[in-house]
Amino acid sequence: MPTTPAGTPPHPAGSERFLEDRATYTVRGSAQPDLEAGVAAIRQVVRTLRPKPGVYRMLDARGEVLYVGKARSLKARVANYVQVKALSSRLQRMVSQTRGLEIVTTNSEAEALLLEAQFIKRFRPPYNVLLRDDKSFPFILLRAGHDFPRITKHRGARKVPGDYYGPFASAGSVNTTINALQKLFLLRSCTDSFFARRDRPCLLYQIKRCSAPCVRRIDEGGYAELVQEAKDFLGGKSGAVQRKIEGQMAEAAEALDFERAAMLRDRLRAATFIQGSQAINAEGVGDADIFALAASGGQVGIQGFFIRGGQNWGHRAFFPSHTAEIAEEEVLSRVLAQFYEEVPPPRAILLDRDLPDRALLEEAFGALAGRKVEIGVPQRGERRRLVEQASRNATEALERRLAESGTQARLLRELTEFLELPDVPRRIEVYDNSHIQGTKAVGAMIVAGPDGFMKNQYRKFNIRSAQTDDDFAMMREVMGRRFARAMEEDPDRESQGSEGATWPDLVLIDGGKGQMSSVRDTLEELGIEHVPLIAIAKGPDHGREGREVFHFPDGREKMLTVNSPLLFYLQRLRDEVHRFAIGAHRAKRSRAISASPLDEIPGIGPARKRALLLHFGTAGRVRAASLEDLQRAPGVSEGVAQAVYDFYHPGG
Repeated sequence: MPTTPAGTPPHPAGSERFLEDRATYTVRGSAQPDLEAGVAAIRQVVRTLRPKPGVYRMLDARGEVLYVGKARSLKARVANYVQVKALSSRLQRMVSQTRGLEIVTTNSEAEALLLEAQFIKRFRPPYNVLLRDDKSFPFILLRAGHDFPRITKHRGARKVPGDYYGPFASAGSVNTTINALQKLFLLRSCTDSFFARRDRPCLLYQIKRCSAPCVRRIDEGGYAELVQEAKDFLGGKSGAVQRKIEGQMAEAAEALDFERAAMLRDRLRAATFIQGSQAINAEGVGDADIFALAASGGQVGIQGFFIRGGQNWGHRAFFPSHTAEIAEEEVLSRVLAQFYEEVPPPRAILLDRDLPDRALLEEAFGALAGRKVEIGVPQRGERRRLVEQASRNATEALERRLAESGTQARLLRELTEFLELPDVPRRIEVYDNSHIQGTKAVGAMIVAGPDGFMKNQYRKFNIRSAQTDDDFAMMREVMGRRFARAMEEDPDRESQGSEGATWPDLVLIDGGKGQMSSVRDTLEELGIEHVPLIAIAKGPDHGREGREVFHFPDGREKMLTVNSPLLFYLQRLRDEVHRFAIGAHRAKRSRAISASPLDEIPGIGPARKRALLLHFGTAGRVRAASLEDLQRAPGVSEGVAQAVYDFYHPGG
């Protein structure tokens, strides 16, 4: 169901109602693990604590956060850590590294739970269960404040005015839905600035994915009706929308308006596609999230299904870390708390097992949502069937993950998670330019996939129109030519994600924010969306490998650790495109060095060119020679001499 910024409940971050008091306690000591020193540090803090709810942070000698915990009674909970014999080996290791604590008291245990989840996400402590999937979830946004509202994908804080629908499990599921919604409701997806400067419809209108309000092919009233239908469809009234379109199609056919009937038929097919692409049947469920847990080989996998308005909006597998020696129910509780720290909770959360702190989670999630949230374990009916399906998916996802090792498949899966891709890429395109002070400029594209580099797919671009001292303009030209051809060959992207695909699943650009902006603007001008773009820059220590910064189209930046296998893989991709671009540039430069102005004269082959150069010495002297001198050159006929003279003296 849609949520609006005005209706979003206050977040615990920075909200004073969650904080009553804050105090930091630190005991200096050896940086080496020392169980007695850790117990002494905790015992000193316990003396000052009160039996109030709150959050505590265990700190090591450097002030780094080891663990974040919440408590109904801080004094009682923290005091448990001095009872060393009752602790697990994992907690004993944590206590031995502890040299200080930071305490934050709250008004209730539910508020402490929310604050704990926020701190875990911020500090990523090594002794907490961590939801490693830290990427934001996408929403569909119908923007407000414009005569012709725009439909688009949205990530991050919901501050833009409009109606939000989500969350969707992945960028792939939201992109697929938006593509189908464009066919179904013909809503524009371009930016307001692009919309304002159009004087003719873009390609999306030609392929029947937009009603072209930019050039008034539809009036405000007609467009508003389409927007309302889209809201009804996304809000769970898809059946009513389909029946309305069916009625309109029948009326058009009866009136012999076959063109309109065909258009309505295509819209109806798009609606059927959205419902037919549902992996599970969630009719009658309303708004609910379903979670199931599987454990094997010391690892835990959690599968989530996301149902909104009776429609399945995708599913995602989570593989939390730091789960050793922790009960499965506690792992699931911690994952749920961290998950809903960012995503608005639905009215119902369905699980495959009961949780000891279920009532506390319901209270905390209800405070976030501003309404009642129920957590249940269904025993029968459709909801039980959905939970069982989630449980099977959790087991299968964990088995697949355990089967993967340090192979290409694992690297590509890690790449998918790190770069927030909709699916594991089968076709990765990497781009770079090469030139020397703007001369002999070429663009280069390499292609990689699950089986390595696909060298038969490599392509070079001789820069034609761009100023060759402008790297951004060169990148715009390369991407414009590449994707204009893709639109021509496969406008519906039917081959994407398959063998021999025309469209890439990921585009990597060698460069920073400027190159990213150039590519993003170029694709927008072509009316192309949902092509994952990432720019790779050298980072703060320019020239030092291992400090690369990955720029996202929305301005976000990410980095990898210097010893990450994924970083090495991305460096190999970047080095390969460097090699290919430099090789193409050198080949072009070598041809230029060996080239002669005589090459441009029609009918002059290598033998006659050599004869002219041997006789006159240089191409300049050939240019300055009279017709009689050319005719006297050995091996040059009167006809060839006349052709050479006419080329250099076109006026006679």
